[in-house]
Amino acid sequence: MRTGNEPSTARSPLRMRLWLSLWGMIWAALGLAAFVATGRVGWATACGVLLVVTVTDLCFVVRHLRQGPRYQPGRDVPPYEPDRGGRARYRR
Repeated sequence: MRTGNEPSTARSPLRMRLWLSLWGMIWAALGLAAFVATGRVGWATACGVLLVVTVTDLCFVVRHLRQGPRYQPGRDVPPYEPDRGGRARYRR
């Protein structure tokens, strides 16, 4: 059932973003170290930029997780307001 307020009640998969950010941070740091060691400046710069992006995303994800149910509601919180048994807004 659609209620029309899905964009305001959408949930973000923060735990998945946390692990993906950690995984990307590890690979970007390893790539940065490897390319610096081999002297490839362009690739090292690309890995450095990617490392900054993943660390920034990781900081935002941790901040949102710490803010609690406002950004990451638990499993017992429905993603939309339940139907109150009223008339349907839109009819075909």
